[in-house]
Amino acid sequence: MERPHFIGIGGAGMSGIAKILTQRGARVAGSDARESESVAALRALGATVHIGHDAAHLAADATCVVISSAIRADNPELAAAAARDVPVVHRSDALAALMEGLRPLAVAGTHGKTTTTSMLAVSLRTLGLAPSYAIGGDLDVPGSNADQGAGEIFVAEADESDRSFHKYAPEVAIILNVELDHHANYASMDEIHDSFATFVGRVRPGGTLVVSADQQGARELTARVRGRDGLSVRTYGEAEDADVRVLSVTPHGLTSEVTVVLDGEELTFAVSVPGRHYALNAVAALTAGVAMGVPAPELAGALRSYTGVNRRLQLKGEVNGVQVIDSYAHHPTEMAADLDAVRGGATDGRVLVLFQPHLFSRTQELGAEMGAALALADASVVLDIYPAREDPIPGVTSTVIIDAARAAGADVHRAPAKEAAPELVAGMAKPGDLVLTMGAGDVTELGPLILDRLSD
Repeated sequence: MERPHFIGIGGAGMSGIAKILTQRGARVAGSDARESESVAALRALGATVHIGHDAAHLAADATCVVISSAIRADNPELAAAAARDVPVVHRSDALAALMEGLRPLAVAGTHGKTTTTSMLAVSLRTLGLAPSYAIGGDLDVPGSNADQGAGEIFVAEADESDRSFHKYAPEVAIILNVELDHHANYASMDEIHDSFATFVGRVRPGGTLVVSADQQGARELTARVRGRDGLSVRTYGEAEDADVRVLSVTPHGLTSEVTVVLDGEELTFAVSVPGRHYALNAVAALTAGVAMGVPAPELAGALRSYTGVNRRLQLKGEVNGVQVIDSYAHHPTEMAADLDAVRGGATDGRVLVLFQPHLFSRTQELGAEMGAALALADASVVLDIYPAREDPIPGVTSTVIIDAARAAGADVHRAPAKEAAPELVAGMAKPGDLVLTMGAGDVTELGPLILDRLSD
């Protein structure tokens, strides 16, 4: 790791690892498909970043090449590494190496990982514990998705999508939920449960698993792993049998107040983001922090300092009484949770959604559920599928979602083209409405354009 070369260095996970290595003194280089704020932030730290992929970008003295599962086998820089016998390291192995010698706290689950990891990073930093962290999103400014802290705790987002979270050995692991997703890598819920059980098996002896008591998949996993030697299990949620039980979540506009019973004591604290879903993420963070030895009252107070992360219900602006918020939600459960969370913020106005489906495989398997989730909005506009790393699947288009949404009673429209969507959505919005740009692709770029149209 003295002279690593990252292929796809601007990605959320890759850029964080590159940043920490740079802060540790490594001479980091890499390439990405295009310029971005993440790339600019890495350059500001001293990393060398090339735009485009070319074998010539791999320096003669590169000690390893770091890749993610998104990098195709025919990438010219990867081919050059093979020809020169330069070791190739997966992103997860690099992250695991960064955690060695520290106290890792890994956050896993089908959704909610970035928010919960961010809550822990911010609150522990507020308490002066100086954690290191690696998150799948920026906290406040580009490049803030990772940091090398002076403390002993390392908080990391643990990605289950390609089973890479099997590489980590956390002292405390959080599992927020267990649902079927990532259909290119998992064929069934049995495979998902096996994968999460393997991750739990990696928890260090004497360590703790923090797991939802509410979500069915998580409960099934808990029943499967409870009783393992050297593993303490702490459940959290609204279920009566939860170890850390949520008594109430009281919304206050775009914030919430949460009351829990923890170790026999009632504790009430504020969460500076809206919705029950995010309140429960905060309770998971609280439970895990306490398992790491952080006093509950102090951590509960510090959790209020978390005010959001880019793309997770991030307010992009307000024009003429219309708020535009960006949501990374792309799984039906996430979509429903975010729509529920913002409903209170819309007061008497409507909730309008500009949704971009992410991945053909996900749309093929979950398109009907996505359509049902959109029925929770007052009106929605659906873009074409964002392919990311996938090739098209015959017969799988946004029509799958639109048909399901209409069958569920939704007011849904197809965007004639991505370029036309901001004008269409801005024309639908009225003062008091709240607009969500929703999805894991480049729909995030359209929020500012909607605001521009609203100001015309």
